[in-house]
Amino acid sequence: MVRAGLTPERLTRAGAELADEVGFDRVTVAALARRFDVKTASLYSHVKSSQDLKTRIALFALEELAERASDALAGRAGKDALIAFADAYRDYAREHPGRYDATRLRLDSETAAASAGVRHARMTRALLRAYHLEEPDQTHAVRMLGSVFHGYISLELAGGFSHTALDSQASWLWTLDSLDALLRRHGTP
Repeated sequence: MVRAGLTPERLTRAGAELADEVGFDRVTVAALARRFDVKTASLYSHVKSSQDLKTRIALFALEELAERASDALAGRAGKDALIAFADAYRDYAREHPGRYDATRLRLDSETAAASAGVRHARMTRALLRAYHLEEPDQTHAVRMLGSVFHGYISLELAGGFSHTALDSQASWLWTLDSLDALLRRHGTP
């Protein structure tokens, strides 16, 4: 018998909350069943496996982050858009570390193509329009921004910058200033 009120959506949201509490890598159907005080088997009518649950959480987090990034970009261009976009990612990761990790889950091609990950790529390309980059530089820039944002955020969340007196925020702004200067240098007038 399926417990009333349990749906794939409710389980996905609860799984996302669990990821923020214990880490995305520790989210399983069994852990989620304990949260609802039900037998693990009762959740399998809603999710196929722990991998299915993790995929659902990843898709949920990608959509949630896309909404936040889209709101941050609205009406902005150039360096202002770059900073707003980067800050949206960083703030999301600080508020939802497990969900942020979920956005990095490797999805199969079909799932990825139907996910909000496509929106993230489009938004990145949209903010790069102000820099007038042509291909292949635009693709290089998309990859660079993703790598720098994710690398910085991951190191910061892991405490990698907590051992020096220099504030991490100052380094973040220096990094974004440097990215802006680099992108402007590579753009065509």
